[in-house]
Amino acid sequence: MERRILVTALCLSMSIPAVVRAQGVAPPRLADGKPDLQGVWDFRTLTPLERPESQADQAALTAEEVAELDAQSAAREAAAFAQTEVREEPLPVGGDVGAYNSYWVDQGASVVHDQRTSLIVDPPTGRLPELRPGVEMATLSLGADLPGTRPVRVRAAGIGADSWHDRGLAERCLLGFNSGPPIVPAGYNQNIQIFQTSDHVVILNEMVHDARVIPLDGRDPLPESIRQWMGDSRGHWDGDPLGVESPNFTDKTASFNPSVVQAAGTGSTLRLTERFRRLADDTLLYEYTVNDPDTFTRPFTAVLPMKRGDLMFEYACHEGNYGLPNMLAGARVEEASGQ
Repeated sequence: MERRILVTALCLSMSIPAVVRAQGVAPPRLADGKPDLQGVWDFRTLTPLERPESQADQAALTAEEVAELDAQSAAREAAAFAQTEVREEPLPVGGDVGAYNSYWVDQGASVVHDQRTSLIVDPPTGRLPELRPGVEMATLSLGADLPGTRPVRVRAAGIGADSWHDRGLAERCLLGFNSGPPIVPAGYNQNIQIFQTSDHVVILNEMVHDARVIPLDGRDPLPESIRQWMGDSRGHWDGDPLGVESPNFTDKTASFNPSVVQAAGTGSTLRLTERFRRLADDTLLYEYTVNDPDTFTRPFTAVLPMKRGDLMFEYACHEGNYGLPNMLAGARVEEASGQ
């Protein structure tokens, strides 16, 4: 994983109405007259998916609160780059060998520009709707195995080490833990690149370099029996915004992953609606609605502004990745020794 040196770039953004009123700038267009969505887009932000319970009645931050968050973010970055400690003692055998420190985690430098306290805009509470009776939010730990059942639908962590089937989708390099769909900021490598022709749009995720090819030509969807990791996406222009409808997710994925260690429901009951709108040369607005009446008591919508990014890095997930085979091999050694 490459650490992206973009620590001073602010994740500035606005809601659609605010930007349109403030700028009134027509989006750049391709030869066919459609808005040009192409480029590398960075979706890091300090704004959480859900509104914190401590801010239950607060839809937006004050200027003072934003300044405090920005200062805390800058201090974390400075501390991360100042770290020079090198481990000299051997790693503990059979113990905790540690994980990434803050140098490798990239949460963004600021909140979204309209200072919302959550990316979720509907329900008005800024929180996920309640789960249906009988549906539970699976929450696993990165540091320990927890009881659970297959398929493991979290993006990281797992339920054991009997098989690769007991580990999360990102640990297995199947889906990035921030790639979705829908896209939820998390961790690092928080970039997409969009390619566009008159009859296709391609969304390439930096993590784990998956390319979602979205036809725009009105072709029929796949049969319901054909299920895919990223669903069966079909796009259409609704004026300047690009709308994307995606059913046919596999039941090996969750209906929604609020974080890398959480999963609710199954992708087999999810219908995802996304909208991409170019607001300015440096701003792409991403909006999505999760509609799964089998999992949630109502649909919910989140809005995530993306800023113009730099280059994409190759996220070679399995190249030199010994974590998964070593985890399984270590479990077999423990079994043989009777531990």
